Amino acid sequence: MADDAPPATALTDDERATLLEVVEHLAMVMTESGLPRMPARVFAYVLADDAEIYTAGELSEGLRVSPAAISGAVRYLVNVGLLAKQRLPGDRRDHYRVFDEDVFGAMIAQRAPVLGRWSDAFGRAVEVLGADRPGGRRLADGVLFFEFMQEDQQDVLARWHAYRAAHGGQRTVGDR
Repeated sequence: MADDAPPATALTDDERATLLEVVEHLAMVMTESGLPRMPARVFAYVLADDAEIYTAGELSEGLRVSPAAISGAVRYLVNVGLLAKQRLPGDRRDHYRVFDEDVFGAMIAQRAPVLGRWSDAFGRAVEVLGADRPGGRRLADGVLFFEFMQEDQQDVLARWHAYRAAHGGQRTVGDR
């Protein structure tokens, strides 16, 4: 936790209800985009709540779900690189936090190896099938697409970092 971060304050019942409404809305959008439901709820909670680090018990209590539901969700989120797991000195419990201060840039950066694997796999398929048939041409187009995305991704991340720095790393609702 950052030394300059304000201490988390207890929420009123109304504030807690509002937080959970926001979490459910964000989780619904994430779920519609392909993230499993419980990991989406946990990730939305970690993003929207004020604490910097959570135990599984704190997540369970905050979301009002069973510890078993949290266990699978945090495992998934750690595996895909959205949450980091750590141990604090003298504490035997695992603690979870957003993987990177720039979690959204990190999400995009994590796609690079995936794009490379897709490009390689499509390239091998073109070699086997040949580019002179319709399926081979579609696959060859896929290779070009994934190569383009890999190159463009680096530019997008550089522009994102500059944009974020120019805006102090924060955005307010009226900035659109």
